[in-house]
Amino acid sequence: MREWKYVWIGESWFAEQGKLDISHKESVALDAPEHTEQYINHHMLARKQFELEEVPDHAQLFISADDYYKLYVNGQYVGQGPAQSSPNHYYYNVYDIDRYLQAGSNVIAVHVYYHGLITRAYSSADYRQGVMIELELNGNLLLGTDRTWKIKRAEEYRAKDTVGYNTQFYEHIDNRLKEPEWRSVTYRDVAWKQASIVQHPDYQLVEQLTPPVAQYIIQPVQVVKQANGYFVDFGHELTGAVTMIAKGKAGQMIEIRCGEELDDNGTVRQDMRCSCTYRDIWTLSGEEDTLEWFDYKGFRYVEIIVSSNTVDMESIAAVARHYPIPDHAVALKSENKLLEEIWSICRDGVIYGTQDYYTDCPTREKGGYLGDNTVTAPAHFYITGDVRLYRKTLKDFALTSRICPGLMAVTPGSYMQEIADYSLQWPMQVLQYYRYSGDLEFIHEMLPYAIGLVTYFQKYIGADALLHNVKDKWNLVDWPLGMRDGYDFQLTRPPADGCHNVINAFYYNALLSVNEMLVIAGKGERYDTDAFAEAFQDVLWNQELLLFVDAVGSDHASLHANMLPMMFGLVPDKGRINVAKYLVDKRMNCGVYMSYFYLKALSAAGEYDAVWRTIMSEEPHKFITSDHERNIGSYVTQGYWANMVREGATTCFESWSKHLKWNTSLCHPWASAPIPILIEDILGIRPGEPGWKTISCTPRIPKDMPDLELIIPLPGRNLHVQVKDGKLDLQEFFNI
Repeated sequence: MREWKYVWIGESWFAEQGKLDISHKESVALDAPEHTEQYINHHMLARKQFELEEVPDHAQLFISADDYYKLYVNGQYVGQGPAQSSPNHYYYNVYDIDRYLQAGSNVIAVHVYYHGLITRAYSSADYRQGVMIELELNGNLLLGTDRTWKIKRAEEYRAKDTVGYNTQFYEHIDNRLKEPEWRSVTYRDVAWKQASIVQHPDYQLVEQLTPPVAQYIIQPVQVVKQANGYFVDFGHELTGAVTMIAKGKAGQMIEIRCGEELDDNGTVRQDMRCSCTYRDIWTLSGEEDTLEWFDYKGFRYVEIIVSSNTVDMESIAAVARHYPIPDHAVALKSENKLLEEIWSICRDGVIYGTQDYYTDCPTREKGGYLGDNTVTAPAHFYITGDVRLYRKTLKDFALTSRICPGLMAVTPGSYMQEIADYSLQWPMQVLQYYRYSGDLEFIHEMLPYAIGLVTYFQKYIGADALLHNVKDKWNLVDWPLGMRDGYDFQLTRPPADGCHNVINAFYYNALLSVNEMLVIAGKGERYDTDAFAEAFQDVLWNQELLLFVDAVGSDHASLHANMLPMMFGLVPDKGRINVAKYLVDKRMNCGVYMSYFYLKALSAAGEYDAVWRTIMSEEPHKFITSDHERNIGSYVTQGYWANMVREGATTCFESWSKHLKWNTSLCHPWASAPIPILIEDILGIRPGEPGWKTISCTPRIPKDMPDLELIIPLPGRNLHVQVKDGKLDLQEFFNI
């Protein structure tokens, strides 16, 4: 643990405020004053100049900020962060900056942002704002944040209206109010204020072990000059911001419209399906201006509305950002172009949807949802070979136990939401991380949280030994509403009284997972999973249907009520053939989120050909749709992931079609199930021992599977995989 010698600095108003604790159970109203409007969407600039006789051999800069920073040294961008968390476990970053330093005058410049609203994207609205920095040269502390630093509010960010679910503010930037060259050594900051020391710092700072997001330039594939400006296409969905250089009259306004798709008339659809409207105004200073946004968007197309040759057409580009990935990013090559396209949209959905954390989507919410991790984290691992973000995410959710031992559904961020289905998947995710990483210490660290989670849900055990009336958390089953295959239990918030299938199936798997954690940790106690399985079968198995029903008192057997028992080993031997046939015949009549569990259930039933056919399906399939309880109808898609491809996806969608959900995100990593399913269940590649010390390979290659080739990054090495003429070949290449 680092011992900090210097202090947090910030604006005087924030420095003197008492901190707000905005954490609470979702069912309990937040008891906190309304936020002072003047200090929302607050951008602060901070600077410190210093002299060096010579460039040191090694220079390390330690930094944390609330809510978020962008760091520059001598005018050069260094990094941004920290990954969002809560004050009792707040992250700081470490940068090697010797390559940015010079003999003579130097300057550290930081842009600090405080959002100020309850949102999934930022841990904000708690009156915590500021930055803390320390600089070491060759291991010796040179300087840090104190009253000698200069600060100034960045006045060019003028908007008070938000995009999405309060996700971000519009960035109507007025360059007439911008401080030019404020990051350079030659800038004069004599008119800036002296920094205030934060009077009540309450952070427990821990080093962020995940790397800062990567930031780089993407050039457009098409820029078309139009009568009213420019049309820009970057060729695919990305996360970031558009940049350009312009020179016009002082006060001249340029409108920038971003979107994920085009309207029927070929213009950018700025009112996006995902409930975001990306329409920002850039006001020019009269000098040569560079457009520079602080936050990021998810988009592919841009329209620049400008009334003259003001914009340098060659300067138009995107500044992309996401979690760092290997250069090859696991490209799959195959003679089957549809397979390549499905793999590509899933891979890129994960890449652009993963920032400092796994987002559910990089547009409407920018939130990290616990249930999404079941799909996104394994897919991200097989793309990057990197387990650090998986570990961080599991720890972040474990720490929400201070709010509820049954864990929260969203972290980071200040939005309080609870979903029982998601909480009960957390032990399974910890085990999966252990298999990928071999991190035994983490099992020991997480075990008390896992036991606490089980203990929390045990209070809902009824006389029949199953969970009843789990009403303090949302019971999701699937999303959107129309994708629940007629699930026969009232899932309002709070849900109806009673006992239903899905929550109990997830609870059973949580017991299995915690028991396995206990074995790994060398602990003696175990939960009686056999007794619970017997109770589950006694209460929910229908002898006439030879299927599981949705709830006590129901005679409806949904897909969801049978896929989870098959996946988790709850189906009695006498019913396995019938349930397996039911799953195959029923097809994937569920939402994108539950597709992972459906495919895993088919694998558990030994129906690997059906797994392959489902992933590659182009057959028409009718879904009953529900536009967030607005209307119920039917919609036919041409397959599943193939339908996304047909509708022009470059990243995987939130639903099977753009039209199946009223606020569909067109970049949603929870749709990336084909990546782990293809690798683990079809190719049969899994860790033979935790941490991939050995590799287990039991391929189940379907007869109609085409030849393919891919590289899977693993810890310390890459795995070259080739399928040719129905046979699998593996070669390991160790990193030197």
